Amino acid sequence: MPKGAHGPGKPPQPERLLCENRKARFRYEVLATFEAGIVLRGTEVKAMRQGKMTLDEAFGRVIEDEAWLVGANIAEYSHGNVQNHEPKRKRKLLLHAREIKRLKGQTQQKGLTLVPLRVYWNPRGLAKITLGVCRGKQAHDKRQTLREKDARREMRER
Repeated sequence: MPKGAHGPGKPPQPERLLCENRKARFRYEVLATFEAGIVLRGTEVKAMRQGKMTLDEAFGRVIEDEAWLVGANIAEYSHGNVQNHEPKRKRKLLLHAREIKRLKGQTQQKGLTLVPLRVYWNPRGLAKITLGVCRGKQAHDKRQTLREKDARREMRER
């Protein structure tokens, strides 16, 4: 079966959002985004299917030409046994070598960081993460964002 084919009579499934880092867009200015795969253990996949993942304290890091997701919390699987995973372990991200090189160059610039924006299941059922190369916002930038949000809300109400 060719890549991306879903078999006879099976329509492609839409992308399913697992979790989103909503605070990231408020705290950071997103300059560029990258999509990456995540290397997971079996119990992590099962826990994620139950919706037990948070990105609150997570960030990306390039270590020795490999991209890693650090600080993401995937709660232990309820029916896991001795094989259960560590909730806050480092998870390897799957990116092309040229993308990792680009990320490494961008994150070494002053003030830029890798922030996970959202995690989702793609149509093929694989866990994917959207990473943003971000610059932290100043307090006045955050206030401006809140003003714009309030203005949009008022426009919708009218």
